[in-house]
Amino acid sequence: MAGLVLIGLPHSILFLCGMNAVRSPIAEQLARRMLPATTFVASAGVRAGERDPFVDAVLTEDGLSLGARQPRTLDDLEDDYFDLIVTLAPEAHHAALELTRSLAVEVEYWPMPDPTDTGGTREQIMSAYRDVRERLKARIGRRFPGPKAENATD
Repeated sequence: MAGLVLIGLPHSILFLCGMNAVRSPIAEQLARRMLPATTFVASAGVRAGERDPFVDAVLTEDGLSLGARQPRTLDDLEDDYFDLIVTLAPEAHHAALELTRSLAVEVEYWPMPDPTDTGGTREQIMSAYRDVRERLKARIGRRFPGPKAENATD
């Protein structure tokens, strides 16, 4: 039942992208701030990736941090059951659909640009990463409306 529709806020959300280096860790940190503490939020990648210093920079601008966290894959997760899996890249969406074929888990695809494809000056690259951060912030706020989400987007 991958088409299951959740009413209200899910208890657990996984953000999934290609390497858990850019889009999904940004989404995880934003969701942790914007959603109630009772909602378990995690992120992972389809493949292993390397930590991206531009992610640290755009999160710091927003008062967030990854701390010592390193990119992880689906296999690295301690718990692999989630109420909702949000995929942020085509590769991740296909993997999530395959993973949840026989499970009652909702899968949503939120296509996000890959800022690692951006060249130019440091400021141009940072602008691309900020754009992804702001898109994710807006999407999380729209998808999970509530007092915390509304305040985080002001």
